[in-house]
Amino acid sequence: MLFLVAALMLFGVVLGTVAHAPLTVTALIAAVIAVWLGVFAIRERIGRRRRTQAN
Repeated sequence: MLFLVAALMLFGVVLGTVAHAPLTVTALIAAVIAVWLGVFAIRERIGRRRRTQAN
């Protein structure tokens, strides 16, 4: 998942409008997205674990 964030960030720097933003802003936004995806993955894993135990 973190590889995906890094790949998208690199792609954005090379081709997208993020090339016009400062590198610190780009890195901060990439970090926020990575944390968001991590929290989502943890919540999904916990949710699936609870559903399988209840059945």
